[in-house]
Amino acid sequence: MEDPHNVSSALTLDSFNIAPEGVVPAFLFASLSYTIILFCNLILILTIVLNKHLHQPKNLFLLNMPINDLIGSSAFFLQLIKEMVTSSRSIEYLPCVAQAFFIHIYAAATVLILTAMAYDRYVAICLPLKYNSIMTHAHMMKIIGAVWVGCLLMIGVLFYLLLRLPRCRSKMAQLYCDNPSLLSLVCASTAVNNIFGLCIVAFTQVLANGMILYTYLHILVACFQSKRSDTKAKALQTCATHLFVFLLLECLGLFTIISYRVKHIPPNFRRFMGSSTLIFPPTLNPIVYGLKTQEIRENIMHFFRAATSSRSSNRALAPSH
Repeated sequence: MEDPHNVSSALTLDSFNIAPEGVVPAFLFASLSYTIILFCNLILILTIVLNKHLHQPKNLFLLNMPINDLIGSSAFFLQLIKEMVTSSRSIEYLPCVAQAFFIHIYAAATVLILTAMAYDRYVAICLPLKYNSIMTHAHMMKIIGAVWVGCLLMIGVLFYLLLRLPRCRSKMAQLYCDNPSLLSLVCASTAVNNIFGLCIVAFTQVLANGMILYTYLHILVACFQSKRSDTKAKALQTCATHLFVFLLLECLGLFTIISYRVKHIPPNFRRFMGSSTLIFPPTLNPIVYGLKTQEIRENIMHFFRAATSSRSSNRALAPSH
């Protein structure tokens, strides 16, 4: 154990232990993954923002998903790509805390945004005649504001409790910075931090699972009672998409927790599972929501057709030499 008064400000992150010949493919994979995430999420954001007829409550709730995905993936990939380029696993303490803060914001906000979207679908399907009077712009902004303010407060307090503790270690047990790995560097009691962290997890999971269970049971009942087969099919398709994203996130999170508690699991698999929640949901969310939502899909296609036509016109008008 290091002397807490002389502890280095630089931390050493864990590594995938990639062979020298695998560094370039790993760098290309990480860069390509981040590029795909950036491209898909930015297209979804621009499509919703630039088309006023898409400024409906369900789409404005959806808008928060790619914004949040960019927060989490950028916090993870930018540091990972930097480490691959510099061949260094070292990171300063405060940038490490900042990375952990944004990753935890991403995790908490993902769960709460999906919960808000489930509530919106419940009102739309189960209370269609009251939807416009319930889901007003003011009410929608209150829900979105509550999601982000709640995340900032919970995660802000979590990291305030971390920063007040003395640190006497510099070796991280994770590929990236997060609250548990930063707590492992502390040389004081972390009981308060652990209890508060468990309270956050319990609160978000009880709220999310309770809300989604309640809303989906009512949605299923409403769908099976509906006499219109087209309405039933559309509602079930929308809910199946939402449920797929939620279950994917929950399963990846569960597997990550289990992988860090079962000792005989290969280290590289454990590291991969620890990174999976920052790779797969941000990649799949814009594809699932963007391509499965007809209005958004049509506007994306219109955007690309307009861009292609504009480029073709510019080439045709360009003077030949």
